[in-house]
Amino acid sequence: MIRTRVVVGTALAAAGAAVLVGDRHLAPWYPAFAGLLLFAGAVSARELVGLFPAAYRPPVLLAVAAVLVVTAANWYPVVQGAAPALPAAASPWEPVLFAFAGVVIAAFLVEMAGYREPGTAVPRLAMTVLAVAYLGLLGSFLAQIRWLDPDPGRSGLMLALAIFVPKAADVGALFAGMAFGRHRMTPVLSPKKTWEGLAGGLVLAALVAVGLGQVNPVFPGGVLEAILFGVAVGGAGVLGDLAESMVKRDGLAKDAAASIPGFGGLLDVVDSLLFAAPVAYLWFRFSTPAG
Repeated sequence: MIRTRVVVGTALAAAGAAVLVGDRHLAPWYPAFAGLLLFAGAVSARELVGLFPAAYRPPVLLAVAAVLVVTAANWYPVVQGAAPALPAAASPWEPVLFAFAGVVIAAFLVEMAGYREPGTAVPRLAMTVLAVAYLGLLGSFLAQIRWLDPDPGRSGLMLALAIFVPKAADVGALFAGMAFGRHRMTPVLSPKKTWEGLAGGLVLAALVAVGLGQVNPVFPGGVLEAILFGVAVGGAGVLGDLAESMVKRDGLAKDAAASIPGFGGLLDVVDSLLFAAPVAYLWFRFSTPAG
């Protein structure tokens, strides 16, 4: 299992790096990155809905479409730049918020149209909104990082940090936990996680942040800031992993799916990124990178 996870994880990391590097030449559209986010959003939405209780499970098509609409809205400013006749957005987040409001209203309309008896409509509606907020809104922070800097190289490095730092925390926690784990961190949510594993994960996350930070000056505070970034974003990734574990435990499932050998489902791969992305976005948004 560990060998499979290492091989598949390495392949996924290489594919992600290839997308980021290749898309540098296709700014500001970043079509490969857009396709990757849309694909991940659609598959993860399908897996997430499958974890919900059957009685309150929203239509899969509705959840997938809603996540795709919110994700695609991140590209509206780029489309508007190529088609000036379209209304200009006041901020990059405005189209995303309008899209989210639109899909919430659409979810209400779907429930209203199919309403027959009390007891399930509101919980099902809540599950739909949860899926869109969890995958669509949190996932949008990854998309928005891509345009934080007009230099595709710098924004690409910011995005790489937002992705590979929390994944490094996953890897470090896995191996440190196997080697040194003695004290359980969350016996109910994730019994295999240990405090020793957490420490190892944060150390590797910090090391990856320091290493990637040498490529381009995105950390004005130098090595110390890179270390703090690694701990903060890596720690947020751990919380994201635990959040998905809670959803799986509540749905009486071990994995979100069985589509990715060694990992489970795609949701099991991206869960840490969903919590890490907002932290990374805020870090870069309110920092003052040199250069």
